[in-house]
Amino acid sequence: MIGGGIVGLSLSIELRKRGAQVLVVERGEPCQEASRAAAGMLADSTVENPALRTLASASANMYPEFVHELQDESGVKVDLRKEGTIVFSAEGSAHSIAQGSPLPAPLTELEPALASSNLPATYLEERSVDPRALTAAALKAARHRGVDISSGTAVTSLLVADGQAIGVKTDRTSYSARRVVNCAGAWAGQVPPHSFPTRPVKGQMLAVVGAPAARHVVRAPDVYLVPRSDGRLLIGASVEEAGFDKRTNADVIRRMQEAAVQILPGITQARLLEAWAGLRPGTPDALPLLGETSTEGYFVAAGHFRDGILLAPVTAHVMAQVVNGEKPDYDISTFSPARFLS
Repeated sequence: MIGGGIVGLSLSIELRKRGAQVLVVERGEPCQEASRAAAGMLADSTVENPALRTLASASANMYPEFVHELQDESGVKVDLRKEGTIVFSAEGSAHSIAQGSPLPAPLTELEPALASSNLPATYLEERSVDPRALTAAALKAARHRGVDISSGTAVTSLLVADGQAIGVKTDRTSYSARRVVNCAGAWAGQVPPHSFPTRPVKGQMLAVVGAPAARHVVRAPDVYLVPRSDGRLLIGASVEEAGFDKRTNADVIRRMQEAAVQILPGITQARLLEAWAGLRPGTPDALPLLGETSTEGYFVAAGHFRDGILLAPVTAHVMAQVVNGEKPDYDISTFSPARFLS
């Protein structure tokens, strides 16, 4: 397994359940890239592509059991919240409005601290999760299951003999394997001989403490707010084409804070806890890469862009089936890497 983010670890656990011996090779430390930086909104209802929406809805439905198993095997409590999402849509954005339901109660009752708004608001029955707790649980559960993890070593190429994957070469050594799965996120395209068109899409976020209590995730045209059960409030997020630059920008952070104040005025009294940036794994058509490549025994599960946390359970499920030569429960032909490697 190339890559130790939430997708790679979830798939590793699923393959171990099926009796496979699994080694995860991670260029840095597991779960320290896009998985850790994510907001954790399980927003399946706003996925526009029909094929991806099917996967997203299935994955969202898997989440309670997915989290239960990780918590049970790791002893780490994962902050899975089910209070739902309040969506403020831009004027004239009928498509976004149609995706939700009417608010179940007046806005002043649902979230008293929110500012009054003339924008139309709808309600979505979505969950959210704390990606840091989720990935910590996944890493511990993987190790509990017997997944081997090699950290701090980058895969530099796939090893191939007679058109068949036989392992990987790293900057330190080589590992033999009859099957290799590339789950390297934004770095997935840097493993020859295949050059997947993944790219990093930078997103900056911040967390504050001491803000007025909020129960729901709140999404507005310019910003979103994601409450955590420990009192943190996440504010995000930018979308930037900045290569592999993970530095935060004070002006961007300030603009997000100012946008958040328009929704939740009490944030002015909150204290900035931290700011960070992550690199979402983007693709030219904003759809993931899922399936076997033209090299026998070499698979890819990458390019999840903003939906890596959401899609982790279903990706692990279908890719474990594909790796084992089974017909997947969901049609993933739309996401075949062949669309870019023809």
